[in-house]
Amino acid sequence: MKLLIFRTDIKTKKKVKSLKPILKNQSTITEWTVDTEDIDNVLRIEAKETLTEKEVIHLLKKNGYYCEPLLD
Repeated sequence: MKLLIFRTDIKTKKKVKSLKPILKNQSTITEWTVDTEDIDNVLRIEAKETLTEKEVIHLLKKNGYYCEPLLD
């Protein structure tokens, strides 16, 4: 398993809810959360080793969300 962390524009519970079917359909994602209280609206994804940051960014952008890796 690996942990991927992103800065997003997912600021509301409604947006989190709309993201649920998108991420749930990805077999490589095991768990995910969005911290809407954080200034960066942090998306944390636990995934299988095969999932890449680039794939997550593409998936979210394709569905109308801003997403970039959150660096340490």
